[in-house]
Amino acid sequence: MNLSDIQSVYFIGAGGIGMSALVRYFLSKGKAVAGYDRTPSELTECLVKEGAQIHYEENASLIPDTCRNPATTLVVYTPAIPQEHAELAYFRAGGFEIHKRAQVLGLITRGSKGLCVAGTHGKTTTSTMAAHLLHQSHVGCTAFLGGISKNYGTNLLLSADSPYTVIEADEFDRSFHHLSPWMSVITATDPDHLDIYGTREAYLESFRHYTTLIRPGGALIIHAGLALQPCVQPGVATYTYGRDAGDFHAENIRIGGGEIYLDFVAPDTCIRDVRLGVPVSINIDNGVAAMALAHLNGVTDEEIRRGMDSFEGVVRRFDFKVKTDRVVFLSDYAHHPAEIAQSVKSVRELYPDRKITGLFQPHLYTRTRDFYQEFADSLSLLDEVILTEIYPAREEPIPGVSSRLIYDHLRPGIGKTLCPKAEVLDLLARKPVEVLILLGAGDLDNYSPRIAKLLLEKNEE
Repeated sequence: MNLSDIQSVYFIGAGGIGMSALVRYFLSKGKAVAGYDRTPSELTECLVKEGAQIHYEENASLIPDTCRNPATTLVVYTPAIPQEHAELAYFRAGGFEIHKRAQVLGLITRGSKGLCVAGTHGKTTTSTMAAHLLHQSHVGCTAFLGGISKNYGTNLLLSADSPYTVIEADEFDRSFHHLSPWMSVITATDPDHLDIYGTREAYLESFRHYTTLIRPGGALIIHAGLALQPCVQPGVATYTYGRDAGDFHAENIRIGGGEIYLDFVAPDTCIRDVRLGVPVSINIDNGVAAMALAHLNGVTDEEIRRGMDSFEGVVRRFDFKVKTDRVVFLSDYAHHPAEIAQSVKSVRELYPDRKITGLFQPHLYTRTRDFYQEFADSLSLLDEVILTEIYPAREEPIPGVSSRLIYDHLRPGIGKTLCPKAEVLDLLARKPVEVLILLGAGDLDNYSPRIAKLLLEKNEE
């Protein structure tokens, strides 16, 4: 089936952040779009307002008539959906064209110059930053993002005439092997998704294979010091980047007064006095990568400086919800030990003299099983830790695996509490809070508006 033959698209897992960008894309093309998701969310409500039909009960009888013709309907599913899902079974039995999200993204972007950002962490912010740099410049881009851009209020940017598509390249389930990058950034290769890969070596091999997919004439921009030996095709340029080292790097970094300025150094230029619109230290690395990608694809020095200054960030990526003289509350999607360590260090840099409390919801039983000691080490950088139960996502419970594994390995002397998610607000109402960071990729962020309200009311007293 060619994409041009499709009249309707059905999404199983429509409310996922990556899936929802495809929902919006097909809506923009005038297709009939419908789908299933397990629970309603702010994102699914937006998709319904934009024209998608979405239901929340696993029931094939709820599939609309517009999506029941195998000759004209494409079915897209996320790998997080179990294979025995009733609606997936209906489409399989009916002979429908069924693709994973990554396969469809690969098909859509194959005819464009894909600017892809891969890596264990940092890819959502870096890709959104790069998309903003290109979109606000004379170059332009289409973009499929893994988070909601605060500049644009969406995870999909469309351009009628730019040859470039910015793509977040996800390594889960080897999804990024369906892409054909023109250029790619690789931000980090700390092992993750060991339920899929099994070993660190297999994880790194998956990234190595990904580097072979970059098209001749393009480029790989890899963070300096990674334990990855890339294998690019002839005709692919390889660059390194980093905060202090690499072909692209920062110099003259100035952090203070809630601002970060730096000079961006490229092999053939230096852009002085770049101001980071989201002034946290991890965005120095992310910003260097995004600026490198933009620079190599024709964005001018002045457009880069202007774009970095005006970048507003990504929802749930170092996302300040409350920021007053008395209390600070922010939400961050960090759900891997290395991400958590970086988030905490960034907060500590901003607020060196204040007590920092972390509220963490572990994501996945397998990740907790594989990395509980590393999680404990990262969370021990905080002054106090509040742990809720594990968010299971696609997984069934594993005997003996719970948040207590992390709790028991936190450093001696740290303030620590195990707290059911339902009791978090009551706990915070009783605790003095100076700086609170909510960490994790689960659903605890749904409590953010109530937490923000509670903290503001407490500090008005």
